Amino acid sequence: MTTPPLVIGLAEVSRSDHALVGGKASKLGEVVRQGLPVPPGIVITTRVYSSFVESTGIGPAIAAALASIDPSRPETVEPASQAIREQFEHTEFPSELRQSLEAALHSFEKEHSVEWCAVRSSATAEDLEGASFAGLQETYLNVRGTEAILTAIRRCWGSLFTPRVLVYRAKKGFDHSQVELAVLVQKMVEATTSGILFTRDPNTGENHMIIEAGWGLGEAIVGGEVTPDHYVVDGASQRIIQKQVSEQAFRLVRAEPTGNRKEDIPAADRGRQKLSDERIQRLASLARVIESHYRRPMDVEWCADAHSLYIVQARPITTIPSGVFQNERPRGSTTPSSEGAGEAAPLVRGFGASPGVAGGTVRILRTASEMNRLRPGEVLVTTMTTPDMVPAMAQAGAIVTDEGGMTCHAAIVSRELGVPCVVGTRQATTRLSEGSSVSVDGKAGAVYEGLARAEQAKANRPPSGTASSDGSHASVPVTATKIYVNVGVPEKAVEYARLPVQGVGLMRIEFIFTAHVREHPLSLLQKGKKDELVARLAEGIAQVCQAFHPRPVIVRTSDFKTNEYRGMPGGEPFEPNEENPMIGWRGCSRYISPVFRPAFLAELEAIQKVRVDKGLKNAMVMLPFVRNTWELEEIAGMMRDAGLRRSRDFQLYLMAEVPSTVLLAREFSQHCDGFSIGSNDLTQLVLGADRDSETLGRMGYFDERDPAVLRAVEMLIEGAHASGRTVGICGQGPSVYPEFAEFLVRKGIDSISLNADTVVTTIRSIAALEQRMKLDGLRRSDFGPAR
Repeated sequence: MTTPPLVIGLAEVSRSDHALVGGKASKLGEVVRQGLPVPPGIVITTRVYSSFVESTGIGPAIAAALASIDPSRPETVEPASQAIREQFEHTEFPSELRQSLEAALHSFEKEHSVEWCAVRSSATAEDLEGASFAGLQETYLNVRGTEAILTAIRRCWGSLFTPRVLVYRAKKGFDHSQVELAVLVQKMVEATTSGILFTRDPNTGENHMIIEAGWGLGEAIVGGEVTPDHYVVDGASQRIIQKQVSEQAFRLVRAEPTGNRKEDIPAADRGRQKLSDERIQRLASLARVIESHYRRPMDVEWCADAHSLYIVQARPITTIPSGVFQNERPRGSTTPSSEGAGEAAPLVRGFGASPGVAGGTVRILRTASEMNRLRPGEVLVTTMTTPDMVPAMAQAGAIVTDEGGMTCHAAIVSRELGVPCVVGTRQATTRLSEGSSVSVDGKAGAVYEGLARAEQAKANRPPSGTASSDGSHASVPVTATKIYVNVGVPEKAVEYARLPVQGVGLMRIEFIFTAHVREHPLSLLQKGKKDELVARLAEGIAQVCQAFHPRPVIVRTSDFKTNEYRGMPGGEPFEPNEENPMIGWRGCSRYISPVFRPAFLAELEAIQKVRVDKGLKNAMVMLPFVRNTWELEEIAGMMRDAGLRRSRDFQLYLMAEVPSTVLLAREFSQHCDGFSIGSNDLTQLVLGADRDSETLGRMGYFDERDPAVLRAVEMLIEGAHASGRTVGICGQGPSVYPEFAEFLVRKGIDSISLNADTVVTTIRSIAALEQRMKLDGLRRSDFGPAR
């Protein structure tokens, strides 16, 4: 086994290196691999951290300090934290380790002409989907010289044990002893502007990009010292739909000989827009590539110098409320008040930074040293929270600040803690009275006098949409669009069967090959092990069918490509080398070839065994990568010989991945009961964009939302419905892009099959959309032109 490196270049890092380089560096390495602009860097890996702890002998002292923390006594956290940080800051590097780091830093500085560096913590428990640890571990900017960098590295390690991190980590359920820290050293950008971008609205999940921008270094924004410009970009069209320009009196810039300093901004520039419209749209384009790569909403930090934009961090948004997309409101929030109409005006307004409504007693706090004055459930009102306030923030009923935007540290941590928060009010500390009672609406961004609004919101709050102890989802709405779930490994079937779905829209038989069979089918047949092959396939299929019975399970027959089959044990003698296996010998073309036909017949025999021997008639078949009707005629004959004949009890579906199925939908309809759109393959073949091409992916060519792809989907639905056939989709597009799901529903798609983790949220989104469509229809009926 190869020994992990002490230092690794950021360009060599991928998500698989998370345990070695930590969350921040692993995700940033993925961004570099997408060809996006990122300042060059190297990662001091967790191996250096563990080597330092072990070789210096400070491990027992750390363990003893952690053991001294009593969860029921918050006052025990600070002494333990101080003891651990002193161990790191006062212990020198062993000579051999120091020499290795000095050599790596010298090489990095020489290769990239580095004079100033950013030294950034990258913990193994950081930038995760359930916990961002935003701003909790230290970052040191404008660091110059090897000695200063080595000191900053040790301080980063120590920041793994600050009181705020210890409290946050305990709240999120992480074991302190199992977390390690890598350090990312990057060339410093002399930033003229900096900020943060959310690829989805972090409060509502709406398909709007939220960009915040300020002059100078971004720490002033994250720390809430300045109120940034606020731009909203439509996620689909990338059109700027809202701009709120804020006045900024100072900026953070580089100080001599090291560190940062505040610099006054000339009066003429204070109210100027921080990013030009062109740069806003360019930044949105970069963020769209990042979101497409990760296939989930992302929180992106960026900066810009006079010439270029740079991405300096990318992590999943951890706080979009469950079940909230597009126009659906978060649970526990109310519609923003319309002043007038008999309702009291808010005492203060700001940015809605963390959704929900809560009431309590106002407690105005100026610094972290006053945090012990806050009682559980009170409303924390301050100029701006700092990372040191996290323990108190966890106790607050709501949080209100004078400064900051919806991407500042206070906003991010509040959302993760589930505490309603309003930031950027400018005057909360002067307008709200100590000891008074208020209601804080974290969605509307408003604070109201008294507790009535909070009590009303609590009374109106609907029950949770999660499954009850018996697995039911009583509060999940019913949709006209049928919702199915995709199943990979059979072992998850029982868990997924509890979801409120009509069945399994895609069960890939390949997962049974890789997890249960574990050998190329032709290799097993050559060894005379046909019965063993059929039995293993039938066992995996039956496991899923039994869990979902009597709901249908659509089993997609094998669609390995030649390069994938060659990698299976025993596969090399049977698989040719193809230049482009993505459009090579795959899908139905395999089934009708003399070489692979016996393996396909074994698949059919396994499915029939499940239906007849086990009595699970809910097993249906779907054929992948269909190119021609004549191949279907031959396959239909093979299926009939195996006892699988289309009838009321047995349906045959076709994957719509090749444009020929779209162009000849009516002809293909004569050979099947319905279609299921494979959006990945259909997209690559409509656009001529290889889905595996990193270059085209970085350039934005591969996108299910492209107008040509949408037109192909529309043509298929029209042609299939004209022939009385159903159309579904089993790709990830509807899960990742709410606007794509809306397009499908509006065009009359019959069913959508989803990944399990998006089922409930997408059902709610589709239900809301169908309700809007119904209301729109009624309006047109009632107010249409007179006849």
